Amino acid sequence: MDTKICSLDVCKPTSGDIGCPPNGVVSAIHGSVSPTVFNSPEATLGRHLARRLVQIGVNDVFSVPGDFNLTLLDHLLAEPGLNLIGCCNELNAGYAADGYARSRGVGACVVTFTVGGLSVLNAIAGAYSENLPLICIVGGPNSNDYGTNRILHHTIGLPDFSQELRCFQTVTCYQAVVNNLEDAHELIDTAISTSLKESKPVYISISCNLPAIPHPTFSCEPVPFSLSPKLSNKLGLEAAVEAAAEFLNKAVKPVLVGGPKLRVAKACEQFVELADTSGYALAVMPSAKGLVPEHHPHFIGTYWGAVSTAFCAEIVESADAYLFAGPIFNDYSSVGYSLLLKKEKAIIVQPDRVVIANGPTFGCVLMRDFLRELAKRIKRNATAYENYNRIFVPEGKPLKSAPQEPLRVNVMFQHIQKMLSGETAVIAETGDSWFNCQKLKLPEGCGYEFQMQYGSIGWSVGATLGYAQAVPEKRIIACIGDGSFQVTAQDVSTMLRCGQKTIIFLINNGGYTIEVEIHDGPYNVIKNWNYTGFVEAIHNGEGKCWTAKVFC
Repeated sequence: MDTKICSLDVCKPTSGDIGCPPNGVVSAIHGSVSPTVFNSPEATLGRHLARRLVQIGVNDVFSVPGDFNLTLLDHLLAEPGLNLIGCCNELNAGYAADGYARSRGVGACVVTFTVGGLSVLNAIAGAYSENLPLICIVGGPNSNDYGTNRILHHTIGLPDFSQELRCFQTVTCYQAVVNNLEDAHELIDTAISTSLKESKPVYISISCNLPAIPHPTFSCEPVPFSLSPKLSNKLGLEAAVEAAAEFLNKAVKPVLVGGPKLRVAKACEQFVELADTSGYALAVMPSAKGLVPEHHPHFIGTYWGAVSTAFCAEIVESADAYLFAGPIFNDYSSVGYSLLLKKEKAIIVQPDRVVIANGPTFGCVLMRDFLRELAKRIKRNATAYENYNRIFVPEGKPLKSAPQEPLRVNVMFQHIQKMLSGETAVIAETGDSWFNCQKLKLPEGCGYEFQMQYGSIGWSVGATLGYAQAVPEKRIIACIGDGSFQVTAQDVSTMLRCGQKTIIFLINNGGYTIEVEIHDGPYNVIKNWNYTGFVEAIHNGEGKCWTAKVFC
């Protein structure tokens, strides 16, 4: 799989703000879209939606065609700079949009009414849990069918068309049902802006008979699509910074710990600036791996309780003050709520709120503003990092394998480590790859993604497809277990069709290894596939592909 990806020379984001997701501040979205004339092919609902997607930085839309969305797909195809990628099923289309959003800052998928919508729902729920902006577009019923008491196909046999909408209400932050042209412009723009502002998925249903119809509201785009910037409460910001600086400056060995909501807050850069200024030891929670540069001179590893990077937990848990930026403390990240942390020692910084120990809470304070201002008030203190250096012992290397000795996981990941560079990104599947990939040391510029909050097995195949499409200049290295691969394997076909250059390490354990560790039983054993034979079959001589079985 070593060819260029599709034809992406025209697929650059038109917006510098949206196109740099983890840290860019979304304030204005500038489109290079020329005015259109009413009754022209460009003045339709379908083309308006397509233009909006391009304006916010979406150049690839992942789709599965169905009779309710075919006309809409025609109009998406007609938009310059928008590439339609057909997936093998809706679940993978949703996972691909998830992976795309992790790199580009926003992703999109298009499916058909109910049978497609309910199939993609699991992927949308995962994106919701991971705080990813994702535009889920569904081709809906003909606008003339609403209120007629008709029973439509692709439904559960009731004349009520709202079942799909009700399912999406709990896993999206906004739902727009577009079944007339008068308010379509407003509904679409509100949905897209809400997704970007809330960093969550939204649902847009477009009646199947509307995409091709011109309307005056779509006739021109005189003003670029824009978002009002979020602002901190100035007095609250000053008070929070003063309280935090006093708290940290009297500590003997404070530390910094980055969490996954650094991405939502677009505060990665400010967090690193604080680490540079303060001299504190710097760690990350497992779900934030890849958001903080591991080549930073004070980086001490992943803080994950009992399964932390060697010597990291000792430094964090013995600190007399710790600042957590954007944490999520769930049963996974806290190793069953076993972290040895004390609330009275902690400053918890969320995207728009700061909590200091058992004391004051400051609302309407943006994380990036808080971290930037705190860096100006903090005294340098490298004590915790000096303690880490004093106790640190370098990792040993795996014993050299004897000829024909079965391959061990630690040996395999030693080889994967050597492959990593600034031109690669790692996708870690749910399961034992979580733990193995956490041990990888990421070079500068190397991406890293996994789905820790939702933990849906099979996520990585679609996410790899989407991430690779978003950054064709990087080579994706995906570590996937056999059980997870069997859930979503079909879309390796789409990777081949798009000419992607991904490397998949399929770790064949003969079953659900992580479940065996939790609670073993015969249900954890799965049918063994000829995985290389499977990929060769879907390759079928089209595109570039190489497979191998490694035993020793």
